[in-house]
Amino acid sequence: MNKDKNYHEALEWIHGLGRFGIKPGLSRITALLELLGNPHSKVRFVHLAGTNGKGSTAVMLASILREAGYRVGLYTSPYLLSFTNRMAVNGEDIKRDDLVELVDQVRPLVEKINKDPELGVMTEFEVVTTLALTYFSKTNLDLVVLETGLGGRLDATNVVDPLLSIITNVSLEHTDVLGDTVEKIAAEKAGIIKQNRPLLTAAEDPRVLKIIEEKCLQHNSGFYRVYSPIDGEEAGLAHKPGAELQEISPEGQYFRYTGSIFSYERIFIPLRGTYQVTNAATALAALELLENEGFTVSESELRSGLEKTEWPGRLELLSKNPYLIMDGAHNPAAIENLARSLPDYFKYSQLILLIGMMADKDIPAMLKKILPLADKVVFSRPVLPRAADPRKLASVATGQLEFEKEHYVVIENGAALEKALELAGPEDAILVTGSLYIVSDVRAYWQSRDFRKV
Repeated sequence: MNKDKNYHEALEWIHGLGRFGIKPGLSRITALLELLGNPHSKVRFVHLAGTNGKGSTAVMLASILREAGYRVGLYTSPYLLSFTNRMAVNGEDIKRDDLVELVDQVRPLVEKINKDPELGVMTEFEVVTTLALTYFSKTNLDLVVLETGLGGRLDATNVVDPLLSIITNVSLEHTDVLGDTVEKIAAEKAGIIKQNRPLLTAAEDPRVLKIIEEKCLQHNSGFYRVYSPIDGEEAGLAHKPGAELQEISPEGQYFRYTGSIFSYERIFIPLRGTYQVTNAATALAALELLENEGFTVSESELRSGLEKTEWPGRLELLSKNPYLIMDGAHNPAAIENLARSLPDYFKYSQLILLIGMMADKDIPAMLKKILPLADKVVFSRPVLPRAADPRKLASVATGQLEFEKEHYVVIENGAALEKALELAGPEDAILVTGSLYIVSDVRAYWQSRDFRKV
């Protein structure tokens, strides 16, 4: 009980830190890391930024490398089920006791920095990133796959000097922080590009590619692209890595990968959504580039690593008859990908949509993309102060977007799932989406009940 108390007290302290710093920049985390002896300098990294797909790409890359016998750290955000999900070594989350020990080590140093008026107060993400970097430095790793939190240039993770930088893609997100155009956001994400370090991207927007390529030229960084789908002359096949979807099912999908070093047919990933093929191809292209750093992977290890990839809350199927599907799409681009992929992977009579969002999202744009698929809607909310009021979602849907189908507002998300299950017949599908936070809450409620699993 005392251990649990210490763990929850550590979390309370972490979550009590500010979300955004008054003074943007890397000065605070740099100062904290210096007080800790710069633990990140002892670790090798792959650093990922992007609007969508960076988490999926990160877990696939880490899974393959683990399967090849490397000790791999993985840092992702936000977490889905437990805070300890955020930092893992070889597929195992940090132990609660280890997290408490790290907090005890870091807390007095954070309080020291917070008293320095030149630096300003540290944010939650800066501290959590420091905890992760310190943890990884103590665990004798071959590589850490490190995902940015927000943006890139001023993201707390940008203190590392990686072997490889990856920008999955760029579209409008967090416009209040990153900028109100794709070009401005691309410039922020391109801030992870380092001197003489290669950059890999699956971005397709010419405006984005121009900015990334210019940044690579400035830093003498190799510029590499993932092409998807493969399209003959455009992809250049053997010289430009790309992927082609071959077969889909509710269990996952097969694709062909053609790269500069290796090419394979019918690679299986248990992740659904055509966009996951691009994410998988990005992970494979990263492996080709990492061969230059001594990381070698056999075909069997590559295939097995992808087959073992686990990434909950991303077009995740939890039960059948009716289908219960969870997807943490949280911005217009992600919702659009979800809306495009869902009917291809699941055949159903009616779709019951259970949706909750954060208040700072582009609610009209997201609803506009997903509502046409729905036959009935349950508007709800994640249990967070920053969540959007579901009555506002319903108001936008019925007013601005003129949605006239059957819908309900259920504030408590466990009750919202019960309502969706009541509305759904055995031939139907229930989709929970709009935020990873609503997915986390509803998934936890579902797991606490005796619902029939897949």
